[in-house]
Amino acid sequence: MHPHINPYLLYEVMDETSFKPIFKNLLQEKVLFKFTNGIDDFGMCKLLLHKYRDAHKLYIGGFAIDTKQAGKNYGYTMMQEIILFAKENNRSRVELTVSVENGKAIALYKKCGFELEGTLKKFTHLKSENRFVDEYMMCLILK
Repeated sequence: MHPHINPYLLYEVMDETSFKPIFKNLLQEKVLFKFTNGIDDFGMCKLLLHKYRDAHKLYIGGFAIDTKQAGKNYGYTMMQEIILFAKENNRSRVELTVSVENGKAIALYKKCGFELEGTLKKFTHLKSENRFVDEYMMCLILK
């Protein structure tokens, strides 16, 4: 719920008690992944392995780095681990959406080989700010 990161994530700002049922559900669905350097947890994201016709896709959501760990190249490291996970799970397409306002994340995704596919108008509603945000659809095609 960091004020500079949370506006780009999937949930409205809330207290820990309110978030616990959401967190429990994410763990039950086995879509929440955390990343560690062996000492500290440094990041998290949701990974959704699509099924059936879309079984070639992996969707990344809620990608975030702990602000105390910023500037240590963990975002790039984390993304490389996700790409390896996609390959190990026979995925040929990794996709994500990102706020058009989140320049740092966009730069990271481009550095990792993601390409911009288009703009999703009024894709996210920030209830706490009472406004909509456009998002970019980005993807990485794996060989």
